[in-house]
Amino acid sequence: MPKGEGKVVAQNKKARHDYFIEETYEAGIVLQGTEIKSIRAGRVNLKDSFARVQKGEVFLHNMHISPYEHGNRYNHDPLRTRKLLLHKKEILKLIGKTKEQGYSLVPLKLYIKNGYAKILLGLAKGKKKWDKREDLKKKEAKREIERAFKSRQQF
Repeated sequence: MPKGEGKVVAQNKKARHDYFIEETYEAGIVLQGTEIKSIRAGRVNLKDSFARVQKGEVFLHNMHISPYEHGNRYNHDPLRTRKLLLHKKEILKLIGKTKEQGYSLVPLKLYIKNGYAKILLGLAKGKKKWDKREDLKKKEAKREIERAFKSRQQF
């Protein structure tokens, strides 16, 4: 988790279920017009979004930011491709990592930090079906242990 993280606006809970997250990067987002107002209102969906490195820059695809209600003609396209702001060294590192087989960039959460919209990107490797089942079994076992522990403490 980045130090001093602000108000979390949206999370991609499915990402941790579908991928092994190896590294995380904090990136700024280039926004247009009323997009920040919609983000502050929490009208964002990260569900099917992903990031790509193209020509030495990182772009975020399929992140849905709903149009601002009071934006009239200044509103934006909800699914437009948005540029992400990262340091050059981080981008070069990501270029090398994403060229490897099976790696992709997945947004994990969107939050407001010091008045700016930031996104937490995860360098992810896809999970197989049995990996997902294994995680669900572990989670269920942990839940059972917690339940048993709580019921034991009550007596």
